[in-house]
Amino acid sequence: MKSRSIFILAIIGLIMGLGAAWLFGLERKPPPPAFAPVTNPYPDAIYANGIIESEQAGGANIPVYPEVAGRIIQVLVAEGQQVKAGAPLLVLDDAVQRASTEQARLQAESAQAQLSQLKAQPRPEALQVARAQVVLADANLRTARDQFDKRRASRDLDARSISQDVLDNAADAVYQAEASLEVARRQFALVRAGAWRYDIMVQQRQAEALSQTYVAAQALLQRYTIRAATDGVVLALNASVGSYVSPQGAYDGYSESLGPPLLLGALQEHLAVRCYVDEMLLSRLPAADRLTARMAIRGTKMSVPLEFVRVQPYVSPKIELSNQRKERVDQRVLPVLFRFRREPAMKVYPGQLVDVFIAQKN
Repeated sequence: MKSRSIFILAIIGLIMGLGAAWLFGLERKPPPPAFAPVTNPYPDAIYANGIIESEQAGGANIPVYPEVAGRIIQVLVAEGQQVKAGAPLLVLDDAVQRASTEQARLQAESAQAQLSQLKAQPRPEALQVARAQVVLADANLRTARDQFDKRRASRDLDARSISQDVLDNAADAVYQAEASLEVARRQFALVRAGAWRYDIMVQQRQAEALSQTYVAAQALLQRYTIRAATDGVVLALNASVGSYVSPQGAYDGYSESLGPPLLLGALQEHLAVRCYVDEMLLSRLPAADRLTARMAIRGTKMSVPLEFVRVQPYVSPKIELSNQRKERVDQRVLPVLFRFRREPAMKVYPGQLVDVFIAQKN
């Protein structure tokens, strides 16, 4: 019985082995590709990677950076929203700068008030006080002279009636009263003349300096509201309420690097394509007047003709696709810019990678 069981199991294993060999020996047809592979539309062309951008005068999108550092308290736009030039985009916390601006305003107003005070001199009340001091000094002088005349007359009648010391003191009192009257008259003339022109000039310069300080503080306060420099559309918003931003940008927790808090693109019916030609292929690059190109959108069968715009005449390391500025690369590329009309049915967006084929016109 044991030998029979072993024989049956051997036969079953043989059958299973033959079946497995037949199954794995069948020819399998490869599945169709998810999308048509990119093909060269020209007999002889140069291939280059490209990035779709909004068409700008400089051929690039507009990264928006704040001119001051602070925490965002308001986000006034959303991604994909169209904005006009001067429209507010982000608002930073300006409590400290607002208080500094108010302080500068009060200092400027105080300096201006002091200048007006100097120009308004003499003050009528001060002039009346100075005139009264002249009258008082004149009365004191008459009193001192009367006292001196009486003592001198008494001395003349009887030399023993008044001592020489008393007579000398009365004479000194007359001299002091005359000097006090002269001081009062000169003080009256000084008050009546008003402020000195040099004092007015110094105060005027100080008022102008504080006024400019207030203007500068007010201009800095306006920087806490980030505005659009031109008409455009918000392509990317990389900051939210509570985020800290600076002129270096906003910190991205995913890439662990600094980037623009906001990215604007142009409102135009054309889009730009910035492609990067390998430096080894530059000798095969056609002349500008003989250059033609087509763009293949990945994942589709769409092939779009491109219009040549210009060549950026500087060969740089190919780090634009990864955006890693510290990455070490050996390949250097030449940026070439094209443009194309954006049709409503065309599903393309700025920042999208495309394949570009550059050839020479027949």
